Amino acid sequence: MLTLTPTAVEVVRSLTSDDGVPEGTGLRIANQDGRLALALAPQPDDADRVISGEGARLFLDDSAAAYLDDKILDAAVDDQGNPTFTLATQQPPTATM
Repeated sequence: MLTLTPTAVEVVRSLTSDDGVPEGTGLRIANQDGRLALALAPQPDDADRVISGEGARLFLDDSAAAYLDDKILDAAVDDQGNPTFTLATQQPPTATM
């Protein structure tokens, strides 16, 4: 399942709680022509998977959910207040003997 870093949670919460943004809005991640597209959405589409926690809500279409299943979403905000998101692959646990 997609995991969010604490910074990503904070950025998503900030984006979805700005003035004028409807209650329940989430960050929707969808596959558009082989690329991930991010946009604020007032509610999930019927088939979206919803990930929520700590006040952050994500809506993932099926294709994006499958791709992001083993990923970590991180975020940063530049000096102008513009967010950027990055993905990393989760590391499987290592066996110890």
